[in-house]
Amino acid sequence: MNVREDEGQLSSIARQGSGSACRSLYGGFVKWIMGNNEDGSDSLAVQLADEKHWDDLVILIAVVSSRQKETSSTSGMRESVETSLLLKHRAQEIVPKRIPQMEEAIKNKDFPALASLTCADSNQFHAVCLDTSPPIFYMNDTSHKIISVVEKWNRAAGTPQVAYTFDAGPNAVLIARDRNAA
Repeated sequence: MNVREDEGQLSSIARQGSGSACRSLYGGFVKWIMGNNEDGSDSLAVQLADEKHWDDLVILIAVVSSRQKETSSTSGMRESVETSLLLKHRAQEIVPKRIPQMEEAIKNKDFPALASLTCADSNQFHAVCLDTSPPIFYMNDTSHKIISVVEKWNRAAGTPQVAYTFDAGPNAVLIARDRNAA
């Protein structure tokens, strides 16, 4: 077995423990491939670009709450799959178009495109959470203030300086175009 096959198997194994864990095996930019098998056995991650590809970027984590969330990621996703029409639209129409756009932004080191896609995807994820029945509230007031500050800053600068993304929680991941912006 070659190294690439080993990495694929490790990614698949990590995926069984946590959906997003498969992405953590690589540095740089990683794509999580959904796969086709119902049991998820062919869902794995592949590295798009290593950590040296775009080394100007600065990643900051803003921990705004360390409290345990009311809805776990697993149960939240299950509820969204069962009840959110927006999730179905997102999966069928938005994500298939957005993935190649994001890959192109990464390949070309196009920060305005990366920032726009990242923020839009985060916002849409949380819209799906609100479209779920019962609604899921992962972000808090501080999360919303971070979004507002980043949006105002980027508008004032005339071009994106920072992108934000929030997963299933209130803590922000901020991506700055360079150390000056960070």
